[in-house]
Amino acid sequence: IERTAALVNEKKIEGISDIRDESDRDGLRIVYDIKKDAMPSIVLNHLYKYTQLQSSFGVNNIALVKGRPMTLNLKDMIKHFVDHRHDVVIRRTQYELNEAEKRAHILEGYIIALDNLDEVINLIRKAKDPDTAKEGLMKQFELSEIQAKAILEMRLQRLTGLERDKIQKEYEEVMALIIRLKEILGDESIRMGIIKDEVIEVKERYGDERRTEVVHSADDITYEDMIPNDEMVLTVSHQGYIKRSPLVDYRTQSRGGVGSRGVSTKDDDFTEHLFIAKAHNYLLIFTEFGKVFWKKVYQIPEGSKTSKGRAIQNLINIEQGDVVRAIINVENLTDEDYINNNFVMMCTENGTIKKTSLEAYSRPRQNGINAITVKEGDRLLNVSLTNGTNHIVIAKTSGKAIHFNESDVRPMGRTASGVRGVALEGKDDKVVGMVCINREDSNLLVVSERGYGKRSDIDDYRITKRGGKGVKTINITEKTGKLVAIKEVIDTDDLMIINKSGITIRMAVENLRVMGRATQGVKLIRLNENDEISSVEKIERIEGEDELDKEEGADDSENTENSTEKE
Repeated sequence: IERTAALVNEKKIEGISDIRDESDRDGLRIVYDIKKDAMPSIVLNHLYKYTQLQSSFGVNNIALVKGRPMTLNLKDMIKHFVDHRHDVVIRRTQYELNEAEKRAHILEGYIIALDNLDEVINLIRKAKDPDTAKEGLMKQFELSEIQAKAILEMRLQRLTGLERDKIQKEYEEVMALIIRLKEILGDESIRMGIIKDEVIEVKERYGDERRTEVVHSADDITYEDMIPNDEMVLTVSHQGYIKRSPLVDYRTQSRGGVGSRGVSTKDDDFTEHLFIAKAHNYLLIFTEFGKVFWKKVYQIPEGSKTSKGRAIQNLINIEQGDVVRAIINVENLTDEDYINNNFVMMCTENGTIKKTSLEAYSRPRQNGINAITVKEGDRLLNVSLTNGTNHIVIAKTSGKAIHFNESDVRPMGRTASGVRGVALEGKDDKVVGMVCINREDSNLLVVSERGYGKRSDIDDYRITKRGGKGVKTINITEKTGKLVAIKEVIDTDDLMIINKSGITIRMAVENLRVMGRATQGVKLIRLNENDEISSVEKIERIEGEDELDKEEGADDSENTENSTEKE
């Protein structure tokens, strides 16, 4: 108790408000009162780690095996123990057989003497000494020396009728024992049954309830064991700043509220990725050069809603010139069923697509591992986690998109370069993005470089085989410019658009109506002359997230440079 109290005072163990000793004659009882805001499981893990509530004992199983010291595992220990018990049973049974045969031999002599009682008495009476009597018995009744000596030493009371019956009964019992002992020596299965029965007897005679719990590797309490597996909001900005915040910080507000101030960023930065993950989940971080790194969610620096976060280059050993292209939230990398039935789907700018089992990325290294071999002049664009039954849509700058089943892409090794997903048309044609669809209520949203965009129904895109040229997803004209982005969206998503001039706009997807795939779309953002769209990102809106503060809205209304036009 004193040790625990000292640790509490030193703040090595937090969350304990009081400690009481309630031990009595019935046993030891220590009571810890936990603070209201403390996690009992975390406090318990701290007690395991820093106190004698749990003790670890190293076991070095060295034993003499046929006179030689050997280190044994559990299986070898059991084998040698059974071999030893088998040897004991054989030697014990052989000893008991020898003793039983000796006794039977003497009893046979008694029975012969009792059957010829008068003659035996006359012979003994006429003999001048014990040796003469012994020799006479051996010669006349064909007895051994041992039998003759036993007869001479027999007490007179054994000559009564009752004693005679006892000798006969004992002889029958000894003969039955001899038969049983010979069966044991002749049948190994009987000997193994005896070993089992004797172990059970020892257990029943001396066994009692264990007073302590023995668990495997109980001393390996890691830092992770002391972190609550709470839900976190992960945000990654367009310029690569990452942070995590507790989900409870994003409280739900009533309709019409003014909101609370969100993340503070530079003018040309915005939240590019936003998703919810538990603290013990894994983040797979993919880069443009085709490498993957992973971090636990709790390893991401925690920040408030208004903090910028930390540059992701400070968390992973990313190469000079490489950039992060995708981050995947993975629940588990140790469950075999989970990692073998989920896949990582990748797409490059030159139309190569690759599918690999999640299991291939379950053994990371500090400097990352190759996720895909990216050929010279190409770069990784998109990465998605799939379940093997998704639909894949790949769009190109020419305004065409191809739609095919995920099953068309066979799983391949981690270092493979992939297969053709879509055919490019001309040297200026490039892939702008890939989406993996597994939601029935989702649409495809496309945006062109001159600010035009639209939503269209996925059913408008017929399913073909991979490797084709695709069908028109937006009518590309000089007015619209080339296609720059494709996203899978639902009504609750938001769209963030940033121009090359640094102007950003955020709009609700539900405000964009669904249109035919071959139409031109509507203007999403008014661009100045020579300005173009630089980046388009979908942001999943979470309940309670506040996009803009009322004051920020007022500031934006005064900034005519950032004004937009609705069509």
